[in-house]
Amino acid sequence: MELERRVIVVGAGPAGIASALALKDVGLAPLVLDRADQVAPAWRTRYDALRLNTWRRFSHLPGRPFPKGTPTFPGRDQYIEHIERYAGEEGIELRLGTRVDRIDRGDGEWLIQTSAGELRAPQVIVALGHEQNPFIPDWRARDDFGGTLIHSGQYRNARPFEGQSVLVVGPGSSGMEIAHDLAEGGAAKVWLAVRTPPNILLRQGPGPVPGDLIGTWLWHLPTRLADRIARFARRVDVGDLTEYGLPAPGRGVFSDVRSRGKVPAIVDAEVVEAIKDGRIEVVAAVESLDTSGVVLAGEKRLEPQAVICATGYRRALEPLVGHLGVLGERGLPKVIGPRPAAEGMRFIGYLPRPGGLGYMGKEARRAAKAIARELRHDSATDGARLTASPSRAMNPEADRGPTQ
Repeated sequence: MELERRVIVVGAGPAGIASALALKDVGLAPLVLDRADQVAPAWRTRYDALRLNTWRRFSHLPGRPFPKGTPTFPGRDQYIEHIERYAGEEGIELRLGTRVDRIDRGDGEWLIQTSAGELRAPQVIVALGHEQNPFIPDWRARDDFGGTLIHSGQYRNARPFEGQSVLVVGPGSSGMEIAHDLAEGGAAKVWLAVRTPPNILLRQGPGPVPGDLIGTWLWHLPTRLADRIARFARRVDVGDLTEYGLPAPGRGVFSDVRSRGKVPAIVDAEVVEAIKDGRIEVVAAVESLDTSGVVLAGEKRLEPQAVICATGYRRALEPLVGHLGVLGERGLPKVIGPRPAAEGMRFIGYLPRPGGLGYMGKEARRAAKAIARELRHDSATDGARLTASPSRAMNPEADRGPTQ
């Protein structure tokens, strides 16, 4: 088998490129597949004002820090440039524009069915990430709405919405930041529809301390203690937003992440201030749409000219590996990181946690070292078999048993 096909990485986003670089660093030459025609495809569809929620020192690819002068929280384009810079390193083969349809188990190797034909490898890393298929709820009469209805993945900036009334659905990081971008960018009215109030954390902690540095430290504490500290920090940094429609949820930040994979809304203080001063008005959840407006829970009616759905994504793992028994609830892998979910198969980049981008690099490095050990062991085993068999190969009578 050709060296470059001993390990195949599915996905050319941050997790896939981190995995490829880690494999290269242990002497392997991975093949990276992605249906998109550029690396970091999901990041290219995000809004212009996007910045990382994680400190640059926790966000770079393994062993490849951001250049000097990079802001504390790199912007979207800076992060894409960072991935592009290292994705083309010698020893990594990129096959972009190649869709992976299904992965099956063969005789001691994985069979990867792609739009360009079948590939084989004893080791595979699945690193497609969470943001594969944009999701818009199937609200009643959704297709009858006469205004603009888009997913947040289609939003770039506020220019097309100047002077318009806009409803943003979903109070996660993206929804709150897009609502703020609209309010700052000249929208006439901005509403934020909320079904379940989120945990809210500030991107920048007290003084010069990045919020995810504190979050990473809290992650290693007992969950109840970490939740109590995070609640105190919210009271101090964010304040009580109950009168604005955003009461603190009963479940703590770390309980939510660990039990449901639900991450908090991480925003700048300016977003919170825009809610407090009424430039972003929090309203109830959307129940239905019609030709001219939106009906909210409690039957309040709005007539926005545009609705932007920051309602998340659906994972694309089920068609790919669902038949292998490696997925659990919510379509997530049962086993993630350096441990194999099945012999020779690993999932990288699926653990929600503070400092997630940097931790993804650590996962990739540990997985690469484990894969290198397994491949060396397999090579040694194959070599031992060859060494033990020459006498039989030279003497065909040896396997025929005693002469009758």
